[in-house]
Formats: sequence, structure tokens, C-alpha cells
Amino acid sequence: MKITESRLPGAYVIEIEPVTDERGFFSRLVCQREFQSHGMNSNFVQANISYNIARGTLRGMHFQKPPFEEEKLVRCTRGAIYDVIVDLRADSPTYLRWFAIELTGENHKMLYIPKGMAHGFQTLADNTEVSYQHTAFYVPESGSGVRWDDPVLGIEWPAVEKRVISAADQAWSYLVRDGAGLKQECESIP
Repeated sequence: MKITESRLPGAYVIEIEPVTDERGFFSRLVCQREFQSHGMNSNFVQANISYNIARGTLRGMHFQKPPFEEEKLVRCTRGAIYDVIVDLRADSPTYLRWFAIELTGENHKMLYIPKGMAHGFQTLADNTEVSYQHTAFYVPESGSGVRWDDPVLGIEWPAVEKRVISAADQAWSYLVRDGAGLKQECESIP
């Protein structure tokens, strides 16, 4: 597998290196030794799937608050997504910057997301499935998020005729500027 760090420290794009023959191909998705050599955690305790009926479905921007932060490994298994992460680590040189990548069932790319990042995606095709692996269990009372359309973040989402967004995702707080600098109405990640 080929592991490349994104412009956000600790977040990696992972590309498979398939071995092909007349049957198709075989490739590793996770290798504990290779992950550890990049400082990545491969001790996944939970795996989830998201099925999205319509193109333009937007989920995010989600994270778990301390002490329940998690690393994630995200892969699109069918269809296509525009996958986005935002650095919410206040001490990071890329604080409040975002990174996006297209993950598809055909390109087999994955995104490794470290602790302290918000995550979301928009589907680029109908009937899209997304697979997630998590290094921590989901704790509902720790779940949080920021607005997908927050002007402070300035995420450039692909244009679609219609977005499908849950009421919960539309209810996340916006980041705001005040005289003392930037603050987040929901709790930030230290």
C-alpha cells in the first residue's frame, strides 16, 4: 500500500497496490507495521457502514469530544464521495484548515483521519456506500459537529442540484469571530 500524508498533519491518503492476475486482484487494506511506521493507529474496535440513496447526500461535519476522540479509516466501497476533514486541534499549525479527496468504489483510496478532526462527506453518485473503521467506541453524549457550510471554514463543496442533509447536521453551531479571536460555540478539541 502507498501511504501519503495530506496537507493536514497526521491525516493520510492510502492507496492500494493491487496484485493482479486473470481472476482480478488482491491487495492489503491495513497493515499494522506500515501504519505504525507513519504514527497511525490500526487498533480498530468498531466498523460501520453508511448507505446513501441519493447523490448530494451530505453527512457531517462530525467528531467525538474528549476523552472519546477517535481515529477513523474511511473508504467508499460503492459509488463516490467528496470526503472532507477539518483540523480542530487548537495547537495545530493547520487549525481550522480543511482537506478533501474523492473516494470511489473504483479508485479504492482510503482516508486515515487522526484524533481532533471533524469529518464529513457529500455523495457524488446515487446508491453510495461508505465503510468506516474506528479506534474508539461511539459515545452518543460525546458526539459533536460543526456546520458543513461554515464561512470561517470555507469548505468548497461540489455543486449539486439538491443536497440531502439531516436536521441534526443542519443544527450544528457555526464558528464565530469575536474581539479576542476565533472561538467555537460548541466545544473545541484541545
